[in-house]
Amino acid sequence: MWRVIVSCPERALKKFKRKFEKTGVIKELRARQQYDKPSVKKRLKMEHAVYVQHMRDEEE
Repeated sequence: MWRVIVSCPERALKKFKRKFEKTGVIKELRARQQYDKPSVKKRLKMEHAVYVQHMRDEEE
């Protein structure tokens, strides 16, 4: 087992969480917990694209 000595554990934990999020492990785990039909995935992807486009249009 690894043992790491850290002067500021809150900062180290925050850094670890950020690295963990960037790898996408949590997102993939949640996606694998239930099966989504391909048509549902496609519809959600399209809805997200429309939402993002709408937000970009409002910015300008």
